[in-house]
Amino acid sequence: MKKEAAFWKKINDKKVQCSLCSHNCKINQGKGGICGVRKNENGTLFTLIYGSASSLASDPIEKKPLYHFYPGTYAFSMGSIGCNFKCTHCQNYSISTADASVTYLKEITPDQVVELAKQHNCQGVSYTYNEPTIWHEFSLDSAKSAKKAGLYTCYVTNGYISPEPLREISSYLDAMNIDVKAFNDVFYRKVCKSRLEPVLNTCELAKELGIHIELTYLVIPGYNDSLEEVNKFCKWIVEKLDNKTPVHFSRFHPDHNMINVSMTPMETLLKIYKVAKEAGVLFPFLGNVYHGEYENTYCSKCGNICIERKNYNINLEGLSNGKCSKCGNNLPILISKYIK
Repeated sequence: MKKEAAFWKKINDKKVQCSLCSHNCKINQGKGGICGVRKNENGTLFTLIYGSASSLASDPIEKKPLYHFYPGTYAFSMGSIGCNFKCTHCQNYSISTADASVTYLKEITPDQVVELAKQHNCQGVSYTYNEPTIWHEFSLDSAKSAKKAGLYTCYVTNGYISPEPLREISSYLDAMNIDVKAFNDVFYRKVCKSRLEPVLNTCELAKELGIHIELTYLVIPGYNDSLEEVNKFCKWIVEKLDNKTPVHFSRFHPDHNMINVSMTPMETLLKIYKVAKEAGVLFPFLGNVYHGEYENTYCSKCGNICIERKNYNINLEGLSNGKCSKCGNNLPILISKYIK
């Protein structure tokens, strides 16, 4: 659905500039931005996907992944089309590279989002699958409806949103899993056609705004898997965010235009897990791996298993009112008010 976009200005009679994300695209008459879903029509910038959903599903919150945000709950998960990144290894490229001419989009309203969430027995709403930043107009309106209805909201995002749009939605956005794709700008420029610094700035601003954040770092062999790079990343987390910030180091699976790169060796992931712990990260996790001890949340004081995870099934017996059931240590976990 077409609607006038937010966060743009006229440059002249024929050109506009979008300021929704850090690309700050300058867009000529009849053309679109990098994301492919915002278009200049006669000097006005429009979003072409307001309320246009490509994917709708009920997901456990652990799938986002969000491990310390209302564990055990379900989020009604939605995505549209397009993306402001051009990642060579994109695992959702069928929707991230699509344009508004595709015929499979379902039109929904903000109120219908609430209705669908409740129909599917979900406790929250998640904007995911493709980049939610470029769906800002609809995600903002539907997040307002969701919060009014008592649902939580979360983004699964690449973090390229500009500061002002993030500030605008922050009152209605409870959590973000931010994908930090590497800790070097060369990777971002070559693999994602973007830059690292705006992503790091988003992480810091989201923390400042009181949004619950968790980070995901997809470990790609030969691209971003050096222990030196990971160590710098972890030290930045401890210094700029918080050593309690959950960090998900995920195993790479070949996809899209990176099918000739091998799967991340488990040996590499285990070394990275050790580097993260030594750098002071209290809650590192390994993702896209067979079940094991690296999915669990351990008490940072006594080592007790506070949350045991097997795929998306969780055991909360190690928690008691947000504290370790063994030693009483307070844990930085939002305990669900939704599950009795």
